Amino acid sequence: MKKKICRLFLGILFIISLAGCRTDKKTASADTEPQKVELVVWGAEEDTELMNQIIQKFKVKYGNQADFQITFEVQGESNCKDVLIGGLEEGADVFTFADDQLHALAAAGALDPIENEDKIKADNLPSAVEAASVNGSLYAYPLTADNGYFLYYNKQYISDEQAKTMDGILQAAAANGKLFSMDWSSAWYVYSFFGNTGLKVGLNDDGITNYCTWNQTDGSVRGIDVAQAMLRIAGSSGFTNRTDEGFLDGVKNGSVAAGVSGVWNAVEITKAWGENVGASKLPTYTCNGSQIQMASFSGCKLIGVNAYSAHPKWAVLLAEWITNEENQRLRFEMRGQGPSNIKVAASQEIQQSPAIAALLEQSEFSQLQWIGGKFWDPVSKFAGSMALGNPSGQDLQEQLDEMAEGVSAR
Repeated sequence: MKKKICRLFLGILFIISLAGCRTDKKTASADTEPQKVELVVWGAEEDTELMNQIIQKFKVKYGNQADFQITFEVQGESNCKDVLIGGLEEGADVFTFADDQLHALAAAGALDPIENEDKIKADNLPSAVEAASVNGSLYAYPLTADNGYFLYYNKQYISDEQAKTMDGILQAAAANGKLFSMDWSSAWYVYSFFGNTGLKVGLNDDGITNYCTWNQTDGSVRGIDVAQAMLRIAGSSGFTNRTDEGFLDGVKNGSVAAGVSGVWNAVEITKAWGENVGASKLPTYTCNGSQIQMASFSGCKLIGVNAYSAHPKWAVLLAEWITNEENQRLRFEMRGQGPSNIKVAASQEIQQSPAIAALLEQSEFSQLQWIGGKFWDPVSKFAGSMALGNPSGQDLQEQLDEMAEGVSAR
């Protein structure tokens, strides 16, 4: 009897163990089924081919860990903020945007601080890290560091030495029946004259309104000194006030021998000028008897991860992938865009690009474009008057006061 009970007991244990094995096997099988991960990436239309290549390589790299459904959608970088904030939960998981939108995106809760920020900071240029940070904390991944401007010049008419000063450029251009072009209808470029003078402009603590001392009446450089310097430049026969498109037209038809622009025109300018193309930091200009280095606004493209993404870990990994060293190098090769990655920026390919090298040279004299919306129109109005030689005859200090008041308006 005892033997029967023992055999019965052992049989029950055996059945239980089999059931346990089957259960464990079934569970393990379920756990190894690839997770379906759907991600949407936003970026510029011009980046479509590039981004699709990057995404495909990501899927190959991590394809054994998840079933990826990654879609690239065209969304302009300049208004990404407005579209995303309009519907965060419906927005892209990963998106490209201009750095001047960072504070608003962070304030809206669209971005979370980046966890492994030490590595990202170590891999990228300090200026790009600053552009991607809010109060010292990294909120986005640096992608490019090329949204700025510098000097292009045709070496057939303007020597490297003459290109160092505005006086030299204007004299050489005029002597050859050519022109130096700069867009004074855009406050973005006009900042060049004020940026290194000690006169200040920038965002207040509210992140919306501006402060502006460009009308300052004391100090080594006053606002009126800058205004008079601009009038002297505008009065030269070698100067023309043209938009960026007008500058490029002048390069192509041969009337323009130098001008201020950015990397986006590098290919066309090189086609027009060939081996005579020169590029460098902006020149100095004469102001109150001294040579002042012209400044510039700078900016970066950033990659953000939507705080409302349904797959935050994969979205973060994809953002890191898009901005890594290999893909920033690919971006330069395919799109000619300047990298934020330190190693790529220091590479031979970058150093051999006159435009990128000039932009990096100018970066020492640049400031991030963190400016409120009231900045643009008053500065453009003032500079337009200077470009025309102050045709109204209005007192320069009055014009400076009006400009500063408009910029600082609440």
